[in-house]
Amino acid sequence: MKKLYGLLFFIISSTAGFAQTDAADTVVVTKVTVHKDPRLDILAKAEAEINSVSARFVKGYRLFVLKSNNREYAMKVRSYLLQNFPEEKVIMTYQSPFIKMKFGDFEDKKDAERYRDMILRDGIITGGIYVVPDTIELKPDKIKLEEEQ
Repeated sequence: MKKLYGLLFFIISSTAGFAQTDAADTVVVTKVTVHKDPRLDILAKAEAEINSVSARFVKGYRLFVLKSNNREYAMKVRSYLLQNFPEEKVIMTYQSPFIKMKFGDFEDKKDAERYRDMILRDGIITGGIYVVPDTIELKPDKIKLEEEQ
């Protein structure tokens, strides 16, 4: 019985190959004419300008600075970070009963580690500071600086 099924399968599959048409029969040589509206070029340039001045979101790193339920201490750490590092962003989130604080937008892990070492050296934060992968906001001025280098 197995031999019969095998033979039947072989016959059906081999005849299916002969049922196909030749590729030369189906090829038709034609030309396509595209009528493009010139306003599309203007729109593309406008979008390129908007994208060049707006921030992008990319994968990067942030420092996980604090997880505490002490609001006064969290505000003290936040003000310290904003005063000493005004170019970087401080992100505070509250998930009951803890305040979580992340710091910075770093593309490279080495940059994040360098900032971590500077913060730990000052000694205002007593707990550990961790480098965590996160989606960061890359600002246009940072993009231009990278392109120039």
